[in-house]
Amino acid sequence: AQISMHGIGAGAWERALGPIQHTQDWDRTGQWTPIQEEKKILFYHPNEVEKNEKIRNVGLCEAIVQFTRTFSPSKPAKSLHTQKNRQFFNEPEENFWMVMVVRNPIIERHHKDGKPVIEYQEEELLDKVYSSVLQQCYSMYKLFNGTFHKAMDDGGIKVLKERLEKFFHRYLQTLHLQSCDLLDVFCGISFFPLDKMTYLKIQSFINKMEESLNIVKYTAFLYNDQLIWSGLEQDDMRILYKYLTTSLFPRHMEPELAGRDSPIRAEMPGNLQHYGRFLTGPFNLNDPEAKCRFPKIFVNTDDTYEELHLIVYKAMSAAVCFMIDASNPLTLDFCRKLDSIVGPQLTVLASDICEQYNINKRSSGSEKEPQFKFIYFNHMNLAEKSTVHMRKTPSISLTSVHPDLMKILGDINSDFTRVDEDEEIIVKAMSDYWVVGKKSDQRELYVILNQKNANLIEVNEEVKKLCATQFNNIFFLD
Repeated sequence: AQISMHGIGAGAWERALGPIQHTQDWDRTGQWTPIQEEKKILFYHPNEVEKNEKIRNVGLCEAIVQFTRTFSPSKPAKSLHTQKNRQFFNEPEENFWMVMVVRNPIIERHHKDGKPVIEYQEEELLDKVYSSVLQQCYSMYKLFNGTFHKAMDDGGIKVLKERLEKFFHRYLQTLHLQSCDLLDVFCGISFFPLDKMTYLKIQSFINKMEESLNIVKYTAFLYNDQLIWSGLEQDDMRILYKYLTTSLFPRHMEPELAGRDSPIRAEMPGNLQHYGRFLTGPFNLNDPEAKCRFPKIFVNTDDTYEELHLIVYKAMSAAVCFMIDASNPLTLDFCRKLDSIVGPQLTVLASDICEQYNINKRSSGSEKEPQFKFIYFNHMNLAEKSTVHMRKTPSISLTSVHPDLMKILGDINSDFTRVDEDEEIIVKAMSDYWVVGKKSDQRELYVILNQKNANLIEVNEEVKKLCATQFNNIFFLD
């Protein structure tokens, strides 16, 4: 599988998403049987690769997986390291495999005779990061298309191939592998900090909306791209959250608190009493020809398998997602009703949250830049917090620390996953940095300290202080 993404410079990622194959097919008696090599390939990027090469690459992937199964039947191969690239394998559903091949970064050195020599950086890529990216490819596909088996039931291989082509053709363009790091491993959710009264107001708003719009099945509420409330199961919410914050919201960036004279308002006449608007669905409610098409999402695919319309409605910095059973047809009248009920109340609520947030910010005071940066993740509620990342989108990961330190964080995380016990790892980096990883009671904390002449005991004390101030209500084993 090859993706050519030239122009990224040293360490360009040449290959990204590879063959998705199923290794068997039904025969007429309803039994699984081996199938022809070419038919196994359901999707291959880039498509222009010659057919025989595709078959050869897929055959090799299959051989690796089958060979490694003899040593570990219950846990097949996850990755294969070679000099030039890494291959990542994932079997998201029985008999369906996804393979991603990523090229190792390269450094070009000049030999003494003047000829350039290419050196592959074989230890730069972190298995955990790219295995997670591959798993998220499947999760994102499943959110909008349902499972591979469902597509097979709907219309066989032909339907599945069409869905894969349509989805991955667009999705692969949003994958910027050089920006992936520890946050992609966690795929967590950033929660918005709130006082009790404001939280109750939001809870009350959601209850009222679900009662007024009685066909709403699930609701999620976000402010400033951070989650406040969700009625969805965690695993469905984490992938929906990723879609909203990395794809939908960035596409609809607006001047904050768009005034009545702003271009956005001008195109939406008769809507001056509130700032609400649909991010999915009809753009102009006054246009009788407006299309009421909403994206469909699939949740709880392991048991009830629900297909839902996704309505995302935003006012200022507050966004609310209404999920409605796909069997209900959504009309323009329903959209107008939703706009008239939700718009004014969401606008008032967004102002309240903003006001409360600013009061809290002032009372906590503007502290000077701390000596440390941290990443925190809680496996139980998927809460994630990072002061290392100034900005994290699919195309850019702006971190305030050196990439070498990010790699150390990834290495510590890999060590944590090898054992179930709680533990702590302290690393002295080549520069004047110390990197500390703590794993305790389903929570992980990574701290980067810049202390020139500190020793191990002093670093340990600093981390204890940080836990006391930033995580005073969280139990870390000492």
